[in-house]
Amino acid sequence: MSALPTTGREWHLVARPHGWPTPDDFALREAAVPEVGEGQVLVRTKHFSVDPYMRGRMNDVKSYVPPFQLDQPMEGGAVGEVIASRADSLAVGDHVLHGLGWREYAVLDAQRVAKVDPSLAPLTAYLGVLGMPGLTAYAGLLEVASFKEGDAVFVSGAAGAVGGEVGQIAKLKGASRVIGSAGSDEKVKLLVEEYGFDAAFNYKNGDVAKQLKEAAPDGIDVYFDNVGGDHLEAAISSLHVHGRVAICGMISMYNATEPTPAPRNLAQVIGKRLRLQGLIVTDHYALQPQFVQEVSAWIRSGELKYRETKVSGIENGVEAFLGLLRGENTGKMIVSLDD
Repeated sequence: MSALPTTGREWHLVARPHGWPTPDDFALREAAVPEVGEGQVLVRTKHFSVDPYMRGRMNDVKSYVPPFQLDQPMEGGAVGEVIASRADSLAVGDHVLHGLGWREYAVLDAQRVAKVDPSLAPLTAYLGVLGMPGLTAYAGLLEVASFKEGDAVFVSGAAGAVGGEVGQIAKLKGASRVIGSAGSDEKVKLLVEEYGFDAAFNYKNGDVAKQLKEAAPDGIDVYFDNVGGDHLEAAISSLHVHGRVAICGMISMYNATEPTPAPRNLAQVIGKRLRLQGLIVTDHYALQPQFVQEVSAWIRSGELKYRETKVSGIENGVEAFLGLLRGENTGKMIVSLDD
């Protein structure tokens, strides 16, 4: 057996970004790999996730998840291989999902990792379509937005890891119409031709409210919000009475340094009796077994498609994250250390 590593590289936050993050806010540092204690495992990271919510954790504000600490390794979803174990439940060679991404090696208590099966789906799927983004899509549409058969659904950020899955689940469960917005003509084509959306538009090509009305002339019942701002304003105008909004993210506002003006039509919420509800995936872990069973079956049958954008090398981790904020990904953005 080869000797265990004594050091590994990890990304630290070294300054709190004001507005758009820059590479200077981060540092890739060599650090000692801790000893493996009783009941713990040492995991070599194969792939880690970069996600929009991480931008919020870079601010020193009280939120639903604690902020990243300066000069400490950042965290996030990762999949890897156990290379040392002092836990009865896990063996060397097992593949696991854990929350200490952004680093080459992680030592964790065995109860803080979840064993995953690479024969059911590729390892990267557990970070995206079968992972936290997938559960966000599933729970947000079915539980938070109370989707029912026959609903017309609008999804913003529809070519991202969450949005693409929302639209496809809606179609598979009998939506009357599914509309998506994305940031390029290429992504719009993907939504309609591969993901099976009924209509999609490029929000950079004109007024969002006008494009949504053209794509959904009869209005919508559900809006799944990943963007906020003008998209939320447009959706409020197009929603029917008793429409529902699952507010998952507002990526258009994450790097704003001034208050954003939209939505300016919130008064319509009253007359239309709309329900706008925030969505945090950790509230919905009870759905996890049902979600994995249903979605993995759709993946195996080919009914549910997904895309991944992979960036190779831990040294490119920050560039992958900044690319995600700029919308350069199609589907899940993943940093792969395994190539």
